[in-house]
Amino acid sequence: MVWLVAMTPRQSSLCGLAAHGLWFLGLVLLMNATARPANHSFTRERSANKEENEIIPPDHLNGVKLEMDGHLNKDFHQEVFLGKDMDGFDEDSEPRRSRRKLMVIFSKVDVNTDRRISAKEMQHWIMEKTAEHFQEAVKENKLHFRAVDPDGDGHVSWDEYKVKFLASKGHNEREIADAIKNHEELKVDEETQEVLGNLRDRWYQADNPPADLLLTEDEFLSFLHPEHSRGMLKFMVKEIVRDLDQDGDKQLSLPEFISLPVGTVENQQGQDIDDNWVKDRKKEFEELIDSNHDGIVTMEELENYMDPMNEYNALNEAKQMIAIADENQNHHLEPEEILKYSEFFTGSKLMDYARNVHEEF
Repeated sequence: MVWLVAMTPRQSSLCGLAAHGLWFLGLVLLMNATARPANHSFTRERSANKEENEIIPPDHLNGVKLEMDGHLNKDFHQEVFLGKDMDGFDEDSEPRRSRRKLMVIFSKVDVNTDRRISAKEMQHWIMEKTAEHFQEAVKENKLHFRAVDPDGDGHVSWDEYKVKFLASKGHNEREIADAIKNHEELKVDEETQEVLGNLRDRWYQADNPPADLLLTEDEFLSFLHPEHSRGMLKFMVKEIVRDLDQDGDKQLSLPEFISLPVGTVENQQGQDIDDNWVKDRKKEFEELIDSNHDGIVTMEELENYMDPMNEYNALNEAKQMIAIADENQNHHLEPEEILKYSEFFTGSKLMDYARNVHEEF
């Protein structure tokens, strides 16, 4: 039975207001939900790739000057200045709070409290922040190793890893495991075969003598993060030289190092990007990598340059970072300068630096 209830004019008015209020609330929630679509998209993408990223060596290594493909690490200065606090200066941060955070960092770097940062102070800070990235990688590796070592015996074979890798690519884990166990040919595309070949070479390099093709947790860390192992760092350098070396002499000339990636320049914007590529790599080659300035970079020079725990490199980096913002040319970094050049140090441009420096400090 359905009961029909007649409403008074006042009740009708209240219901109308309630409906209007609900509509407005829904609109506000909808606007809020769609205000940052890029962030939500990134979160979904990150979640979808989480399993794969856990077991595949990353292309980007925090605190290392070159990417795995030989490209310059554009975020290097921010990584060695901010350490674990990289996300604390994103575009959505409130400027005043970001300025204060930057001045807190300044005070920590300024060990002798003279309100100036020297090259030595910056060097020690860079080493400390690099160590933070190392510790973070070790911490994450424990979780990643657990993902490929489900039985918890402390060792992972190449076949066990291969099963997990192909499963992360969408293959049926049980079918892949059975095929490997029965020595059957794996039905994977050519690109996946090539990736597997590269990963196998890297796996063998990470397997410390005596080689048994079983990686421990420490060896798996070297597999994912070659910067943690001298031997794997050498392997990474060889891979980069192999990709860039055009005449086969196992060293790099300036033209080889600055050669543009495969592709054509289609417009002025593309031309500007390519011009910056050449300019940045030429400066890096001549000022930092080619230590004896003979116009040739050997594997040893490239290895020293890429070693994130090289104190001499950290000092050179400190001097370079100070020089970028040292407007009064006193070879020190002062509060006004670091705020003015905040984009270089943090990735965010913090406006009104001169007006706010004394207040924030």
